[in-house]
Amino acid sequence: MKSLAIVFLFLAFLLTDTFAQLAIIANKSVPINEIDNSQLLDFYTGDKSFWSNGESVIIFDLQQKSQLRDEFFKFLGKSPVRIKSIWMKRMLSGDADPPEFLDSEDEMLEKIASTSGAIGYIHKSKVSTTVKELKIISKD
Repeated sequence: MKSLAIVFLFLAFLLTDTFAQLAIIANKSVPINEIDNSQLLDFYTGDKSFWSNGESVIIFDLQQKSQLRDEFFKFLGKSPVRIKSIWMKRMLSGDADPPEFLDSEDEMLEKIASTSGAIGYIHKSKVSTTVKELKIISKD
């Protein structure tokens, strides 16, 4: 019985560790290899829409009912509702196009790998060599 409890604790640790980190990923064309929190927030609020080399930033986001999405926006310090209202204002004023919403992390990985200037987020465990990993965010 004691060994079974140890196995469950070990499995819980592995699952927690796997889901405790998310990765900010970008297309290999982007001119940076890491991103700080303020840059990330600027991109996801539309305050900045170009990379340092002049290429447009293409933002991808997960559909609204996603725990990973909630964790990502919690890290940014903005609620998903607040981000949505920021983008609504930008759209109405013609400043910028909102992020494209994707259905899954697999779709996110594929779209970022194939879209020049793209940025998004997925669980760290899903990162592949087809994209750049710019930042790892650990769940508190």
